[in-house]
Amino acid sequence: MTSSLADILRAWPRTEEEAFAVQDGLRSQLVIEGLPGRPATVAGLDVAYHEDGERLAAAVVVLDTEDLTVRDTAVVRGRAAFPYVPGLFAFREIPALIEALGKLTVQPDVLICDGHGLAHPRRFGLACHLGVLTGLPTFGVGKTPLVGSWAEPGAERGARSDLVDSGETVGAVLRTRAGVKPVFVSVGHRVDLADACALTLGLAARFRLPETTRLADRACRDGLR
Repeated sequence: MTSSLADILRAWPRTEEEAFAVQDGLRSQLVIEGLPGRPATVAGLDVAYHEDGERLAAAVVVLDTEDLTVRDTAVVRGRAAFPYVPGLFAFREIPALIEALGKLTVQPDVLICDGHGLAHPRRFGLACHLGVLTGLPTFGVGKTPLVGSWAEPGAERGARSDLVDSGETVGAVLRTRAGVKPVFVSVGHRVDLADACALTLGLAARFRLPETTRLADRACRDGLR
């Protein structure tokens, strides 16, 4: 990873103004490009919160892209690192997710967040932030949209439409299961939208959500128990 947890925490913002400045500074480092080839491993990342809204468990689950077997799992328990502020939600979760990534013994080729990347009011959601900090290709798959409007994609598996915000295409509305409501895919860093959608479809052979999201969700919920 390009940034260690210690380095990240030393510069972690304490106010909204500081957090906005961090987003503005890191956004210029985003790179949107196609993947160099098929990744061998992908990781799902998710965070579950205790009912008090502050304690959390962050999970990373690494899968083999050939057969979707689990190669590695790491779970970290902690507390939210920032107050809840719309548009700054990533600041609550990133330290715990970076710590969990650091505990892996299998390095993932691509990170897939349960959230958004460019499909964010400031064009810098969790997937963008994690991608820049780790240097890894990263994108988000959301269950619901955060911004934008779209036309309903076709009913068949693989159908997609553009997610558009302020005249800019910020993601895709992707049908992963025929006749089932779509998911919302947006790039974060070092991946383009076509590759992000193709990976999402490949990881969602049986269910609406990709296996990365399903397994990371289960792992972080178990981590709260």
